Amino acid sequence: MVYPRQKLIPELKRTEYKKRLYGQKPLDLFRILLTDSKAETLMKTGNTKLLKHLMDNGWQKIESYWPSIRIIIRNGYKIKDATMWCDYIDFLRFFGKDLHNAKYVCPADLKKDHDHYMTKKAKADAQIALEKQLQKEVDFRAIKAKFFGLMFSDGRISVRVLESVQEIVAEGKAMHHCVGSYASKEDSLILSAIIDGKRIETIEVSISKLKVIQCRGVCNKNTKHHRKIISLVENNMPLIEQRLAA
Repeated sequence: MVYPRQKLIPELKRTEYKKRLYGQKPLDLFRILLTDSKAETLMKTGNTKLLKHLMDNGWQKIESYWPSIRIIIRNGYKIKDATMWCDYIDFLRFFGKDLHNAKYVCPADLKKDHDHYMTKKAKADAQIALEKQLQKEVDFRAIKAKFFGLMFSDGRISVRVLESVQEIVAEGKAMHHCVGSYASKEDSLILSAIIDGKRIETIEVSISKLKVIQCRGVCNKNTKHHRKIISLVENNMPLIEQRLAA
């Protein structure tokens, strides 16, 4: 609660503060108005929604938006949705658009242009993620390719080496454990134990020690085949060693 009768110092009156707090604590609002001319400018030009948004989300961010804010003030452009406008400016910055150009920073239809660049940014992010994934696959193949195609069986249980980051991630999702994060471990060889085409347990082998580090079923639980799977891998460790020496 704020005492309704206010007596303002001349410096605060000069900012054209109209006794509205815009969801801010009085001390915070008064301090920013009295110490930063940019806040005073926003207040005087009626850009209080932008003032509120920036105070809510970190006032220091104003520096990255200020060149564009100067353009909207010069052109008399009114921002109805400050959050959307700031997001839109971020999209423009990402795509290297001129943030000093009224054509971009003062859109006639903010929502339309915002949604256009939001969709474009989502596609760009997806492409970046794909490129990172492909790079992971390249790095993975460079380290683990010598083990690709390795498979052995006892007649019922089959064990094979997983041959891509994508396969390891899929194994982790299917088995509900964290092996998906192991693809980048250079010393780990990940194998999958299968019976009748169904995943049973996932095995991690230390390449340097030629030793089973762990063997996990769904949700990290051991199955009734657990010992047989470990024994099968250990008995065929020479095959891994041969690939390592090749």
